[in-house]
Amino acid sequence: MRLFYIEQSELASPNPSIRGVDARHIINVLRLKPGDSIELFDESGIKYEASIVAVSSARVEISVVGQSNQTVESFLEIVVAQSFLKESKMDSLIRQLTELGITKWIPFISERSISRPDDKRLYNRTKRWESIAKEATKQCKRAKTTKIGKTVSIKEILSLEQGFDLKIIFWENEKNLLDIKNLTATHKDINKILIILGPEGGFTDSEIEKAKESSFLTAGLGPRILRAETASISACTLIQFLFGDMGQKILDKNAGIK
Repeated sequence: MRLFYIEQSELASPNPSIRGVDARHIINVLRLKPGDSIELFDESGIKYEASIVAVSSARVEISVVGQSNQTVESFLEIVVAQSFLKESKMDSLIRQLTELGITKWIPFISERSISRPDDKRLYNRTKRWESIAKEATKQCKRAKTTKIGKTVSIKEILSLEQGFDLKIIFWENEKNLLDIKNLTATHKDINKILIILGPEGGFTDSEIEKAKESSFLTAGLGPRILRAETASISACTLIQFLFGDMGQKILDKNAGIK
């Protein structure tokens, strides 16, 4: 069943409707008709089953016939802070990291960031990233879209204090991998993680030292030097495997291991 976004305010109205890009896609591309069934999400974590009531040139009126709290959202909150990369790399990352189930993505400027867009370009790119995240959400059947944070400095990233159970900065010069046994012994409940990834040129030694002073763990991603965008995807997959819903924690749970 096709999944579409609907504003929460629309669900509360007498005649809830899908508008904008999704409405045009339903009408002009999919050519769905009254009586056809669709699925909706509104960022609340709930999915809705709906039936199309009527279509016009600008909106699709629907009737909600049921709802479900069963979604594919990860129980682990992953916030990814990504140093600015070259143009299209950021677009691709948003799409792929949304598919991997991250909660929030925050772009930031570090010492070796090559791309440093001005305020106007930042605004336009942020809107584009929000659109990409929403499209990726529909594709992978999530119920919540990855939130796009405002662009900040690395200093602001390192000073983030939002109840994180674990803060990790991945660095190509770090030889040590994540020590899962030690982490689970010292961090009993890991529900929210902040991970930081660098630009094409990597982090400076000064940035790494400041991260350590801010209680970040440093970790490597194996013996090979990865491209910046590959490192981001690899890091998120690793975190979802170790602490989220893509591997070890699920395997341990199914095996009855606490």
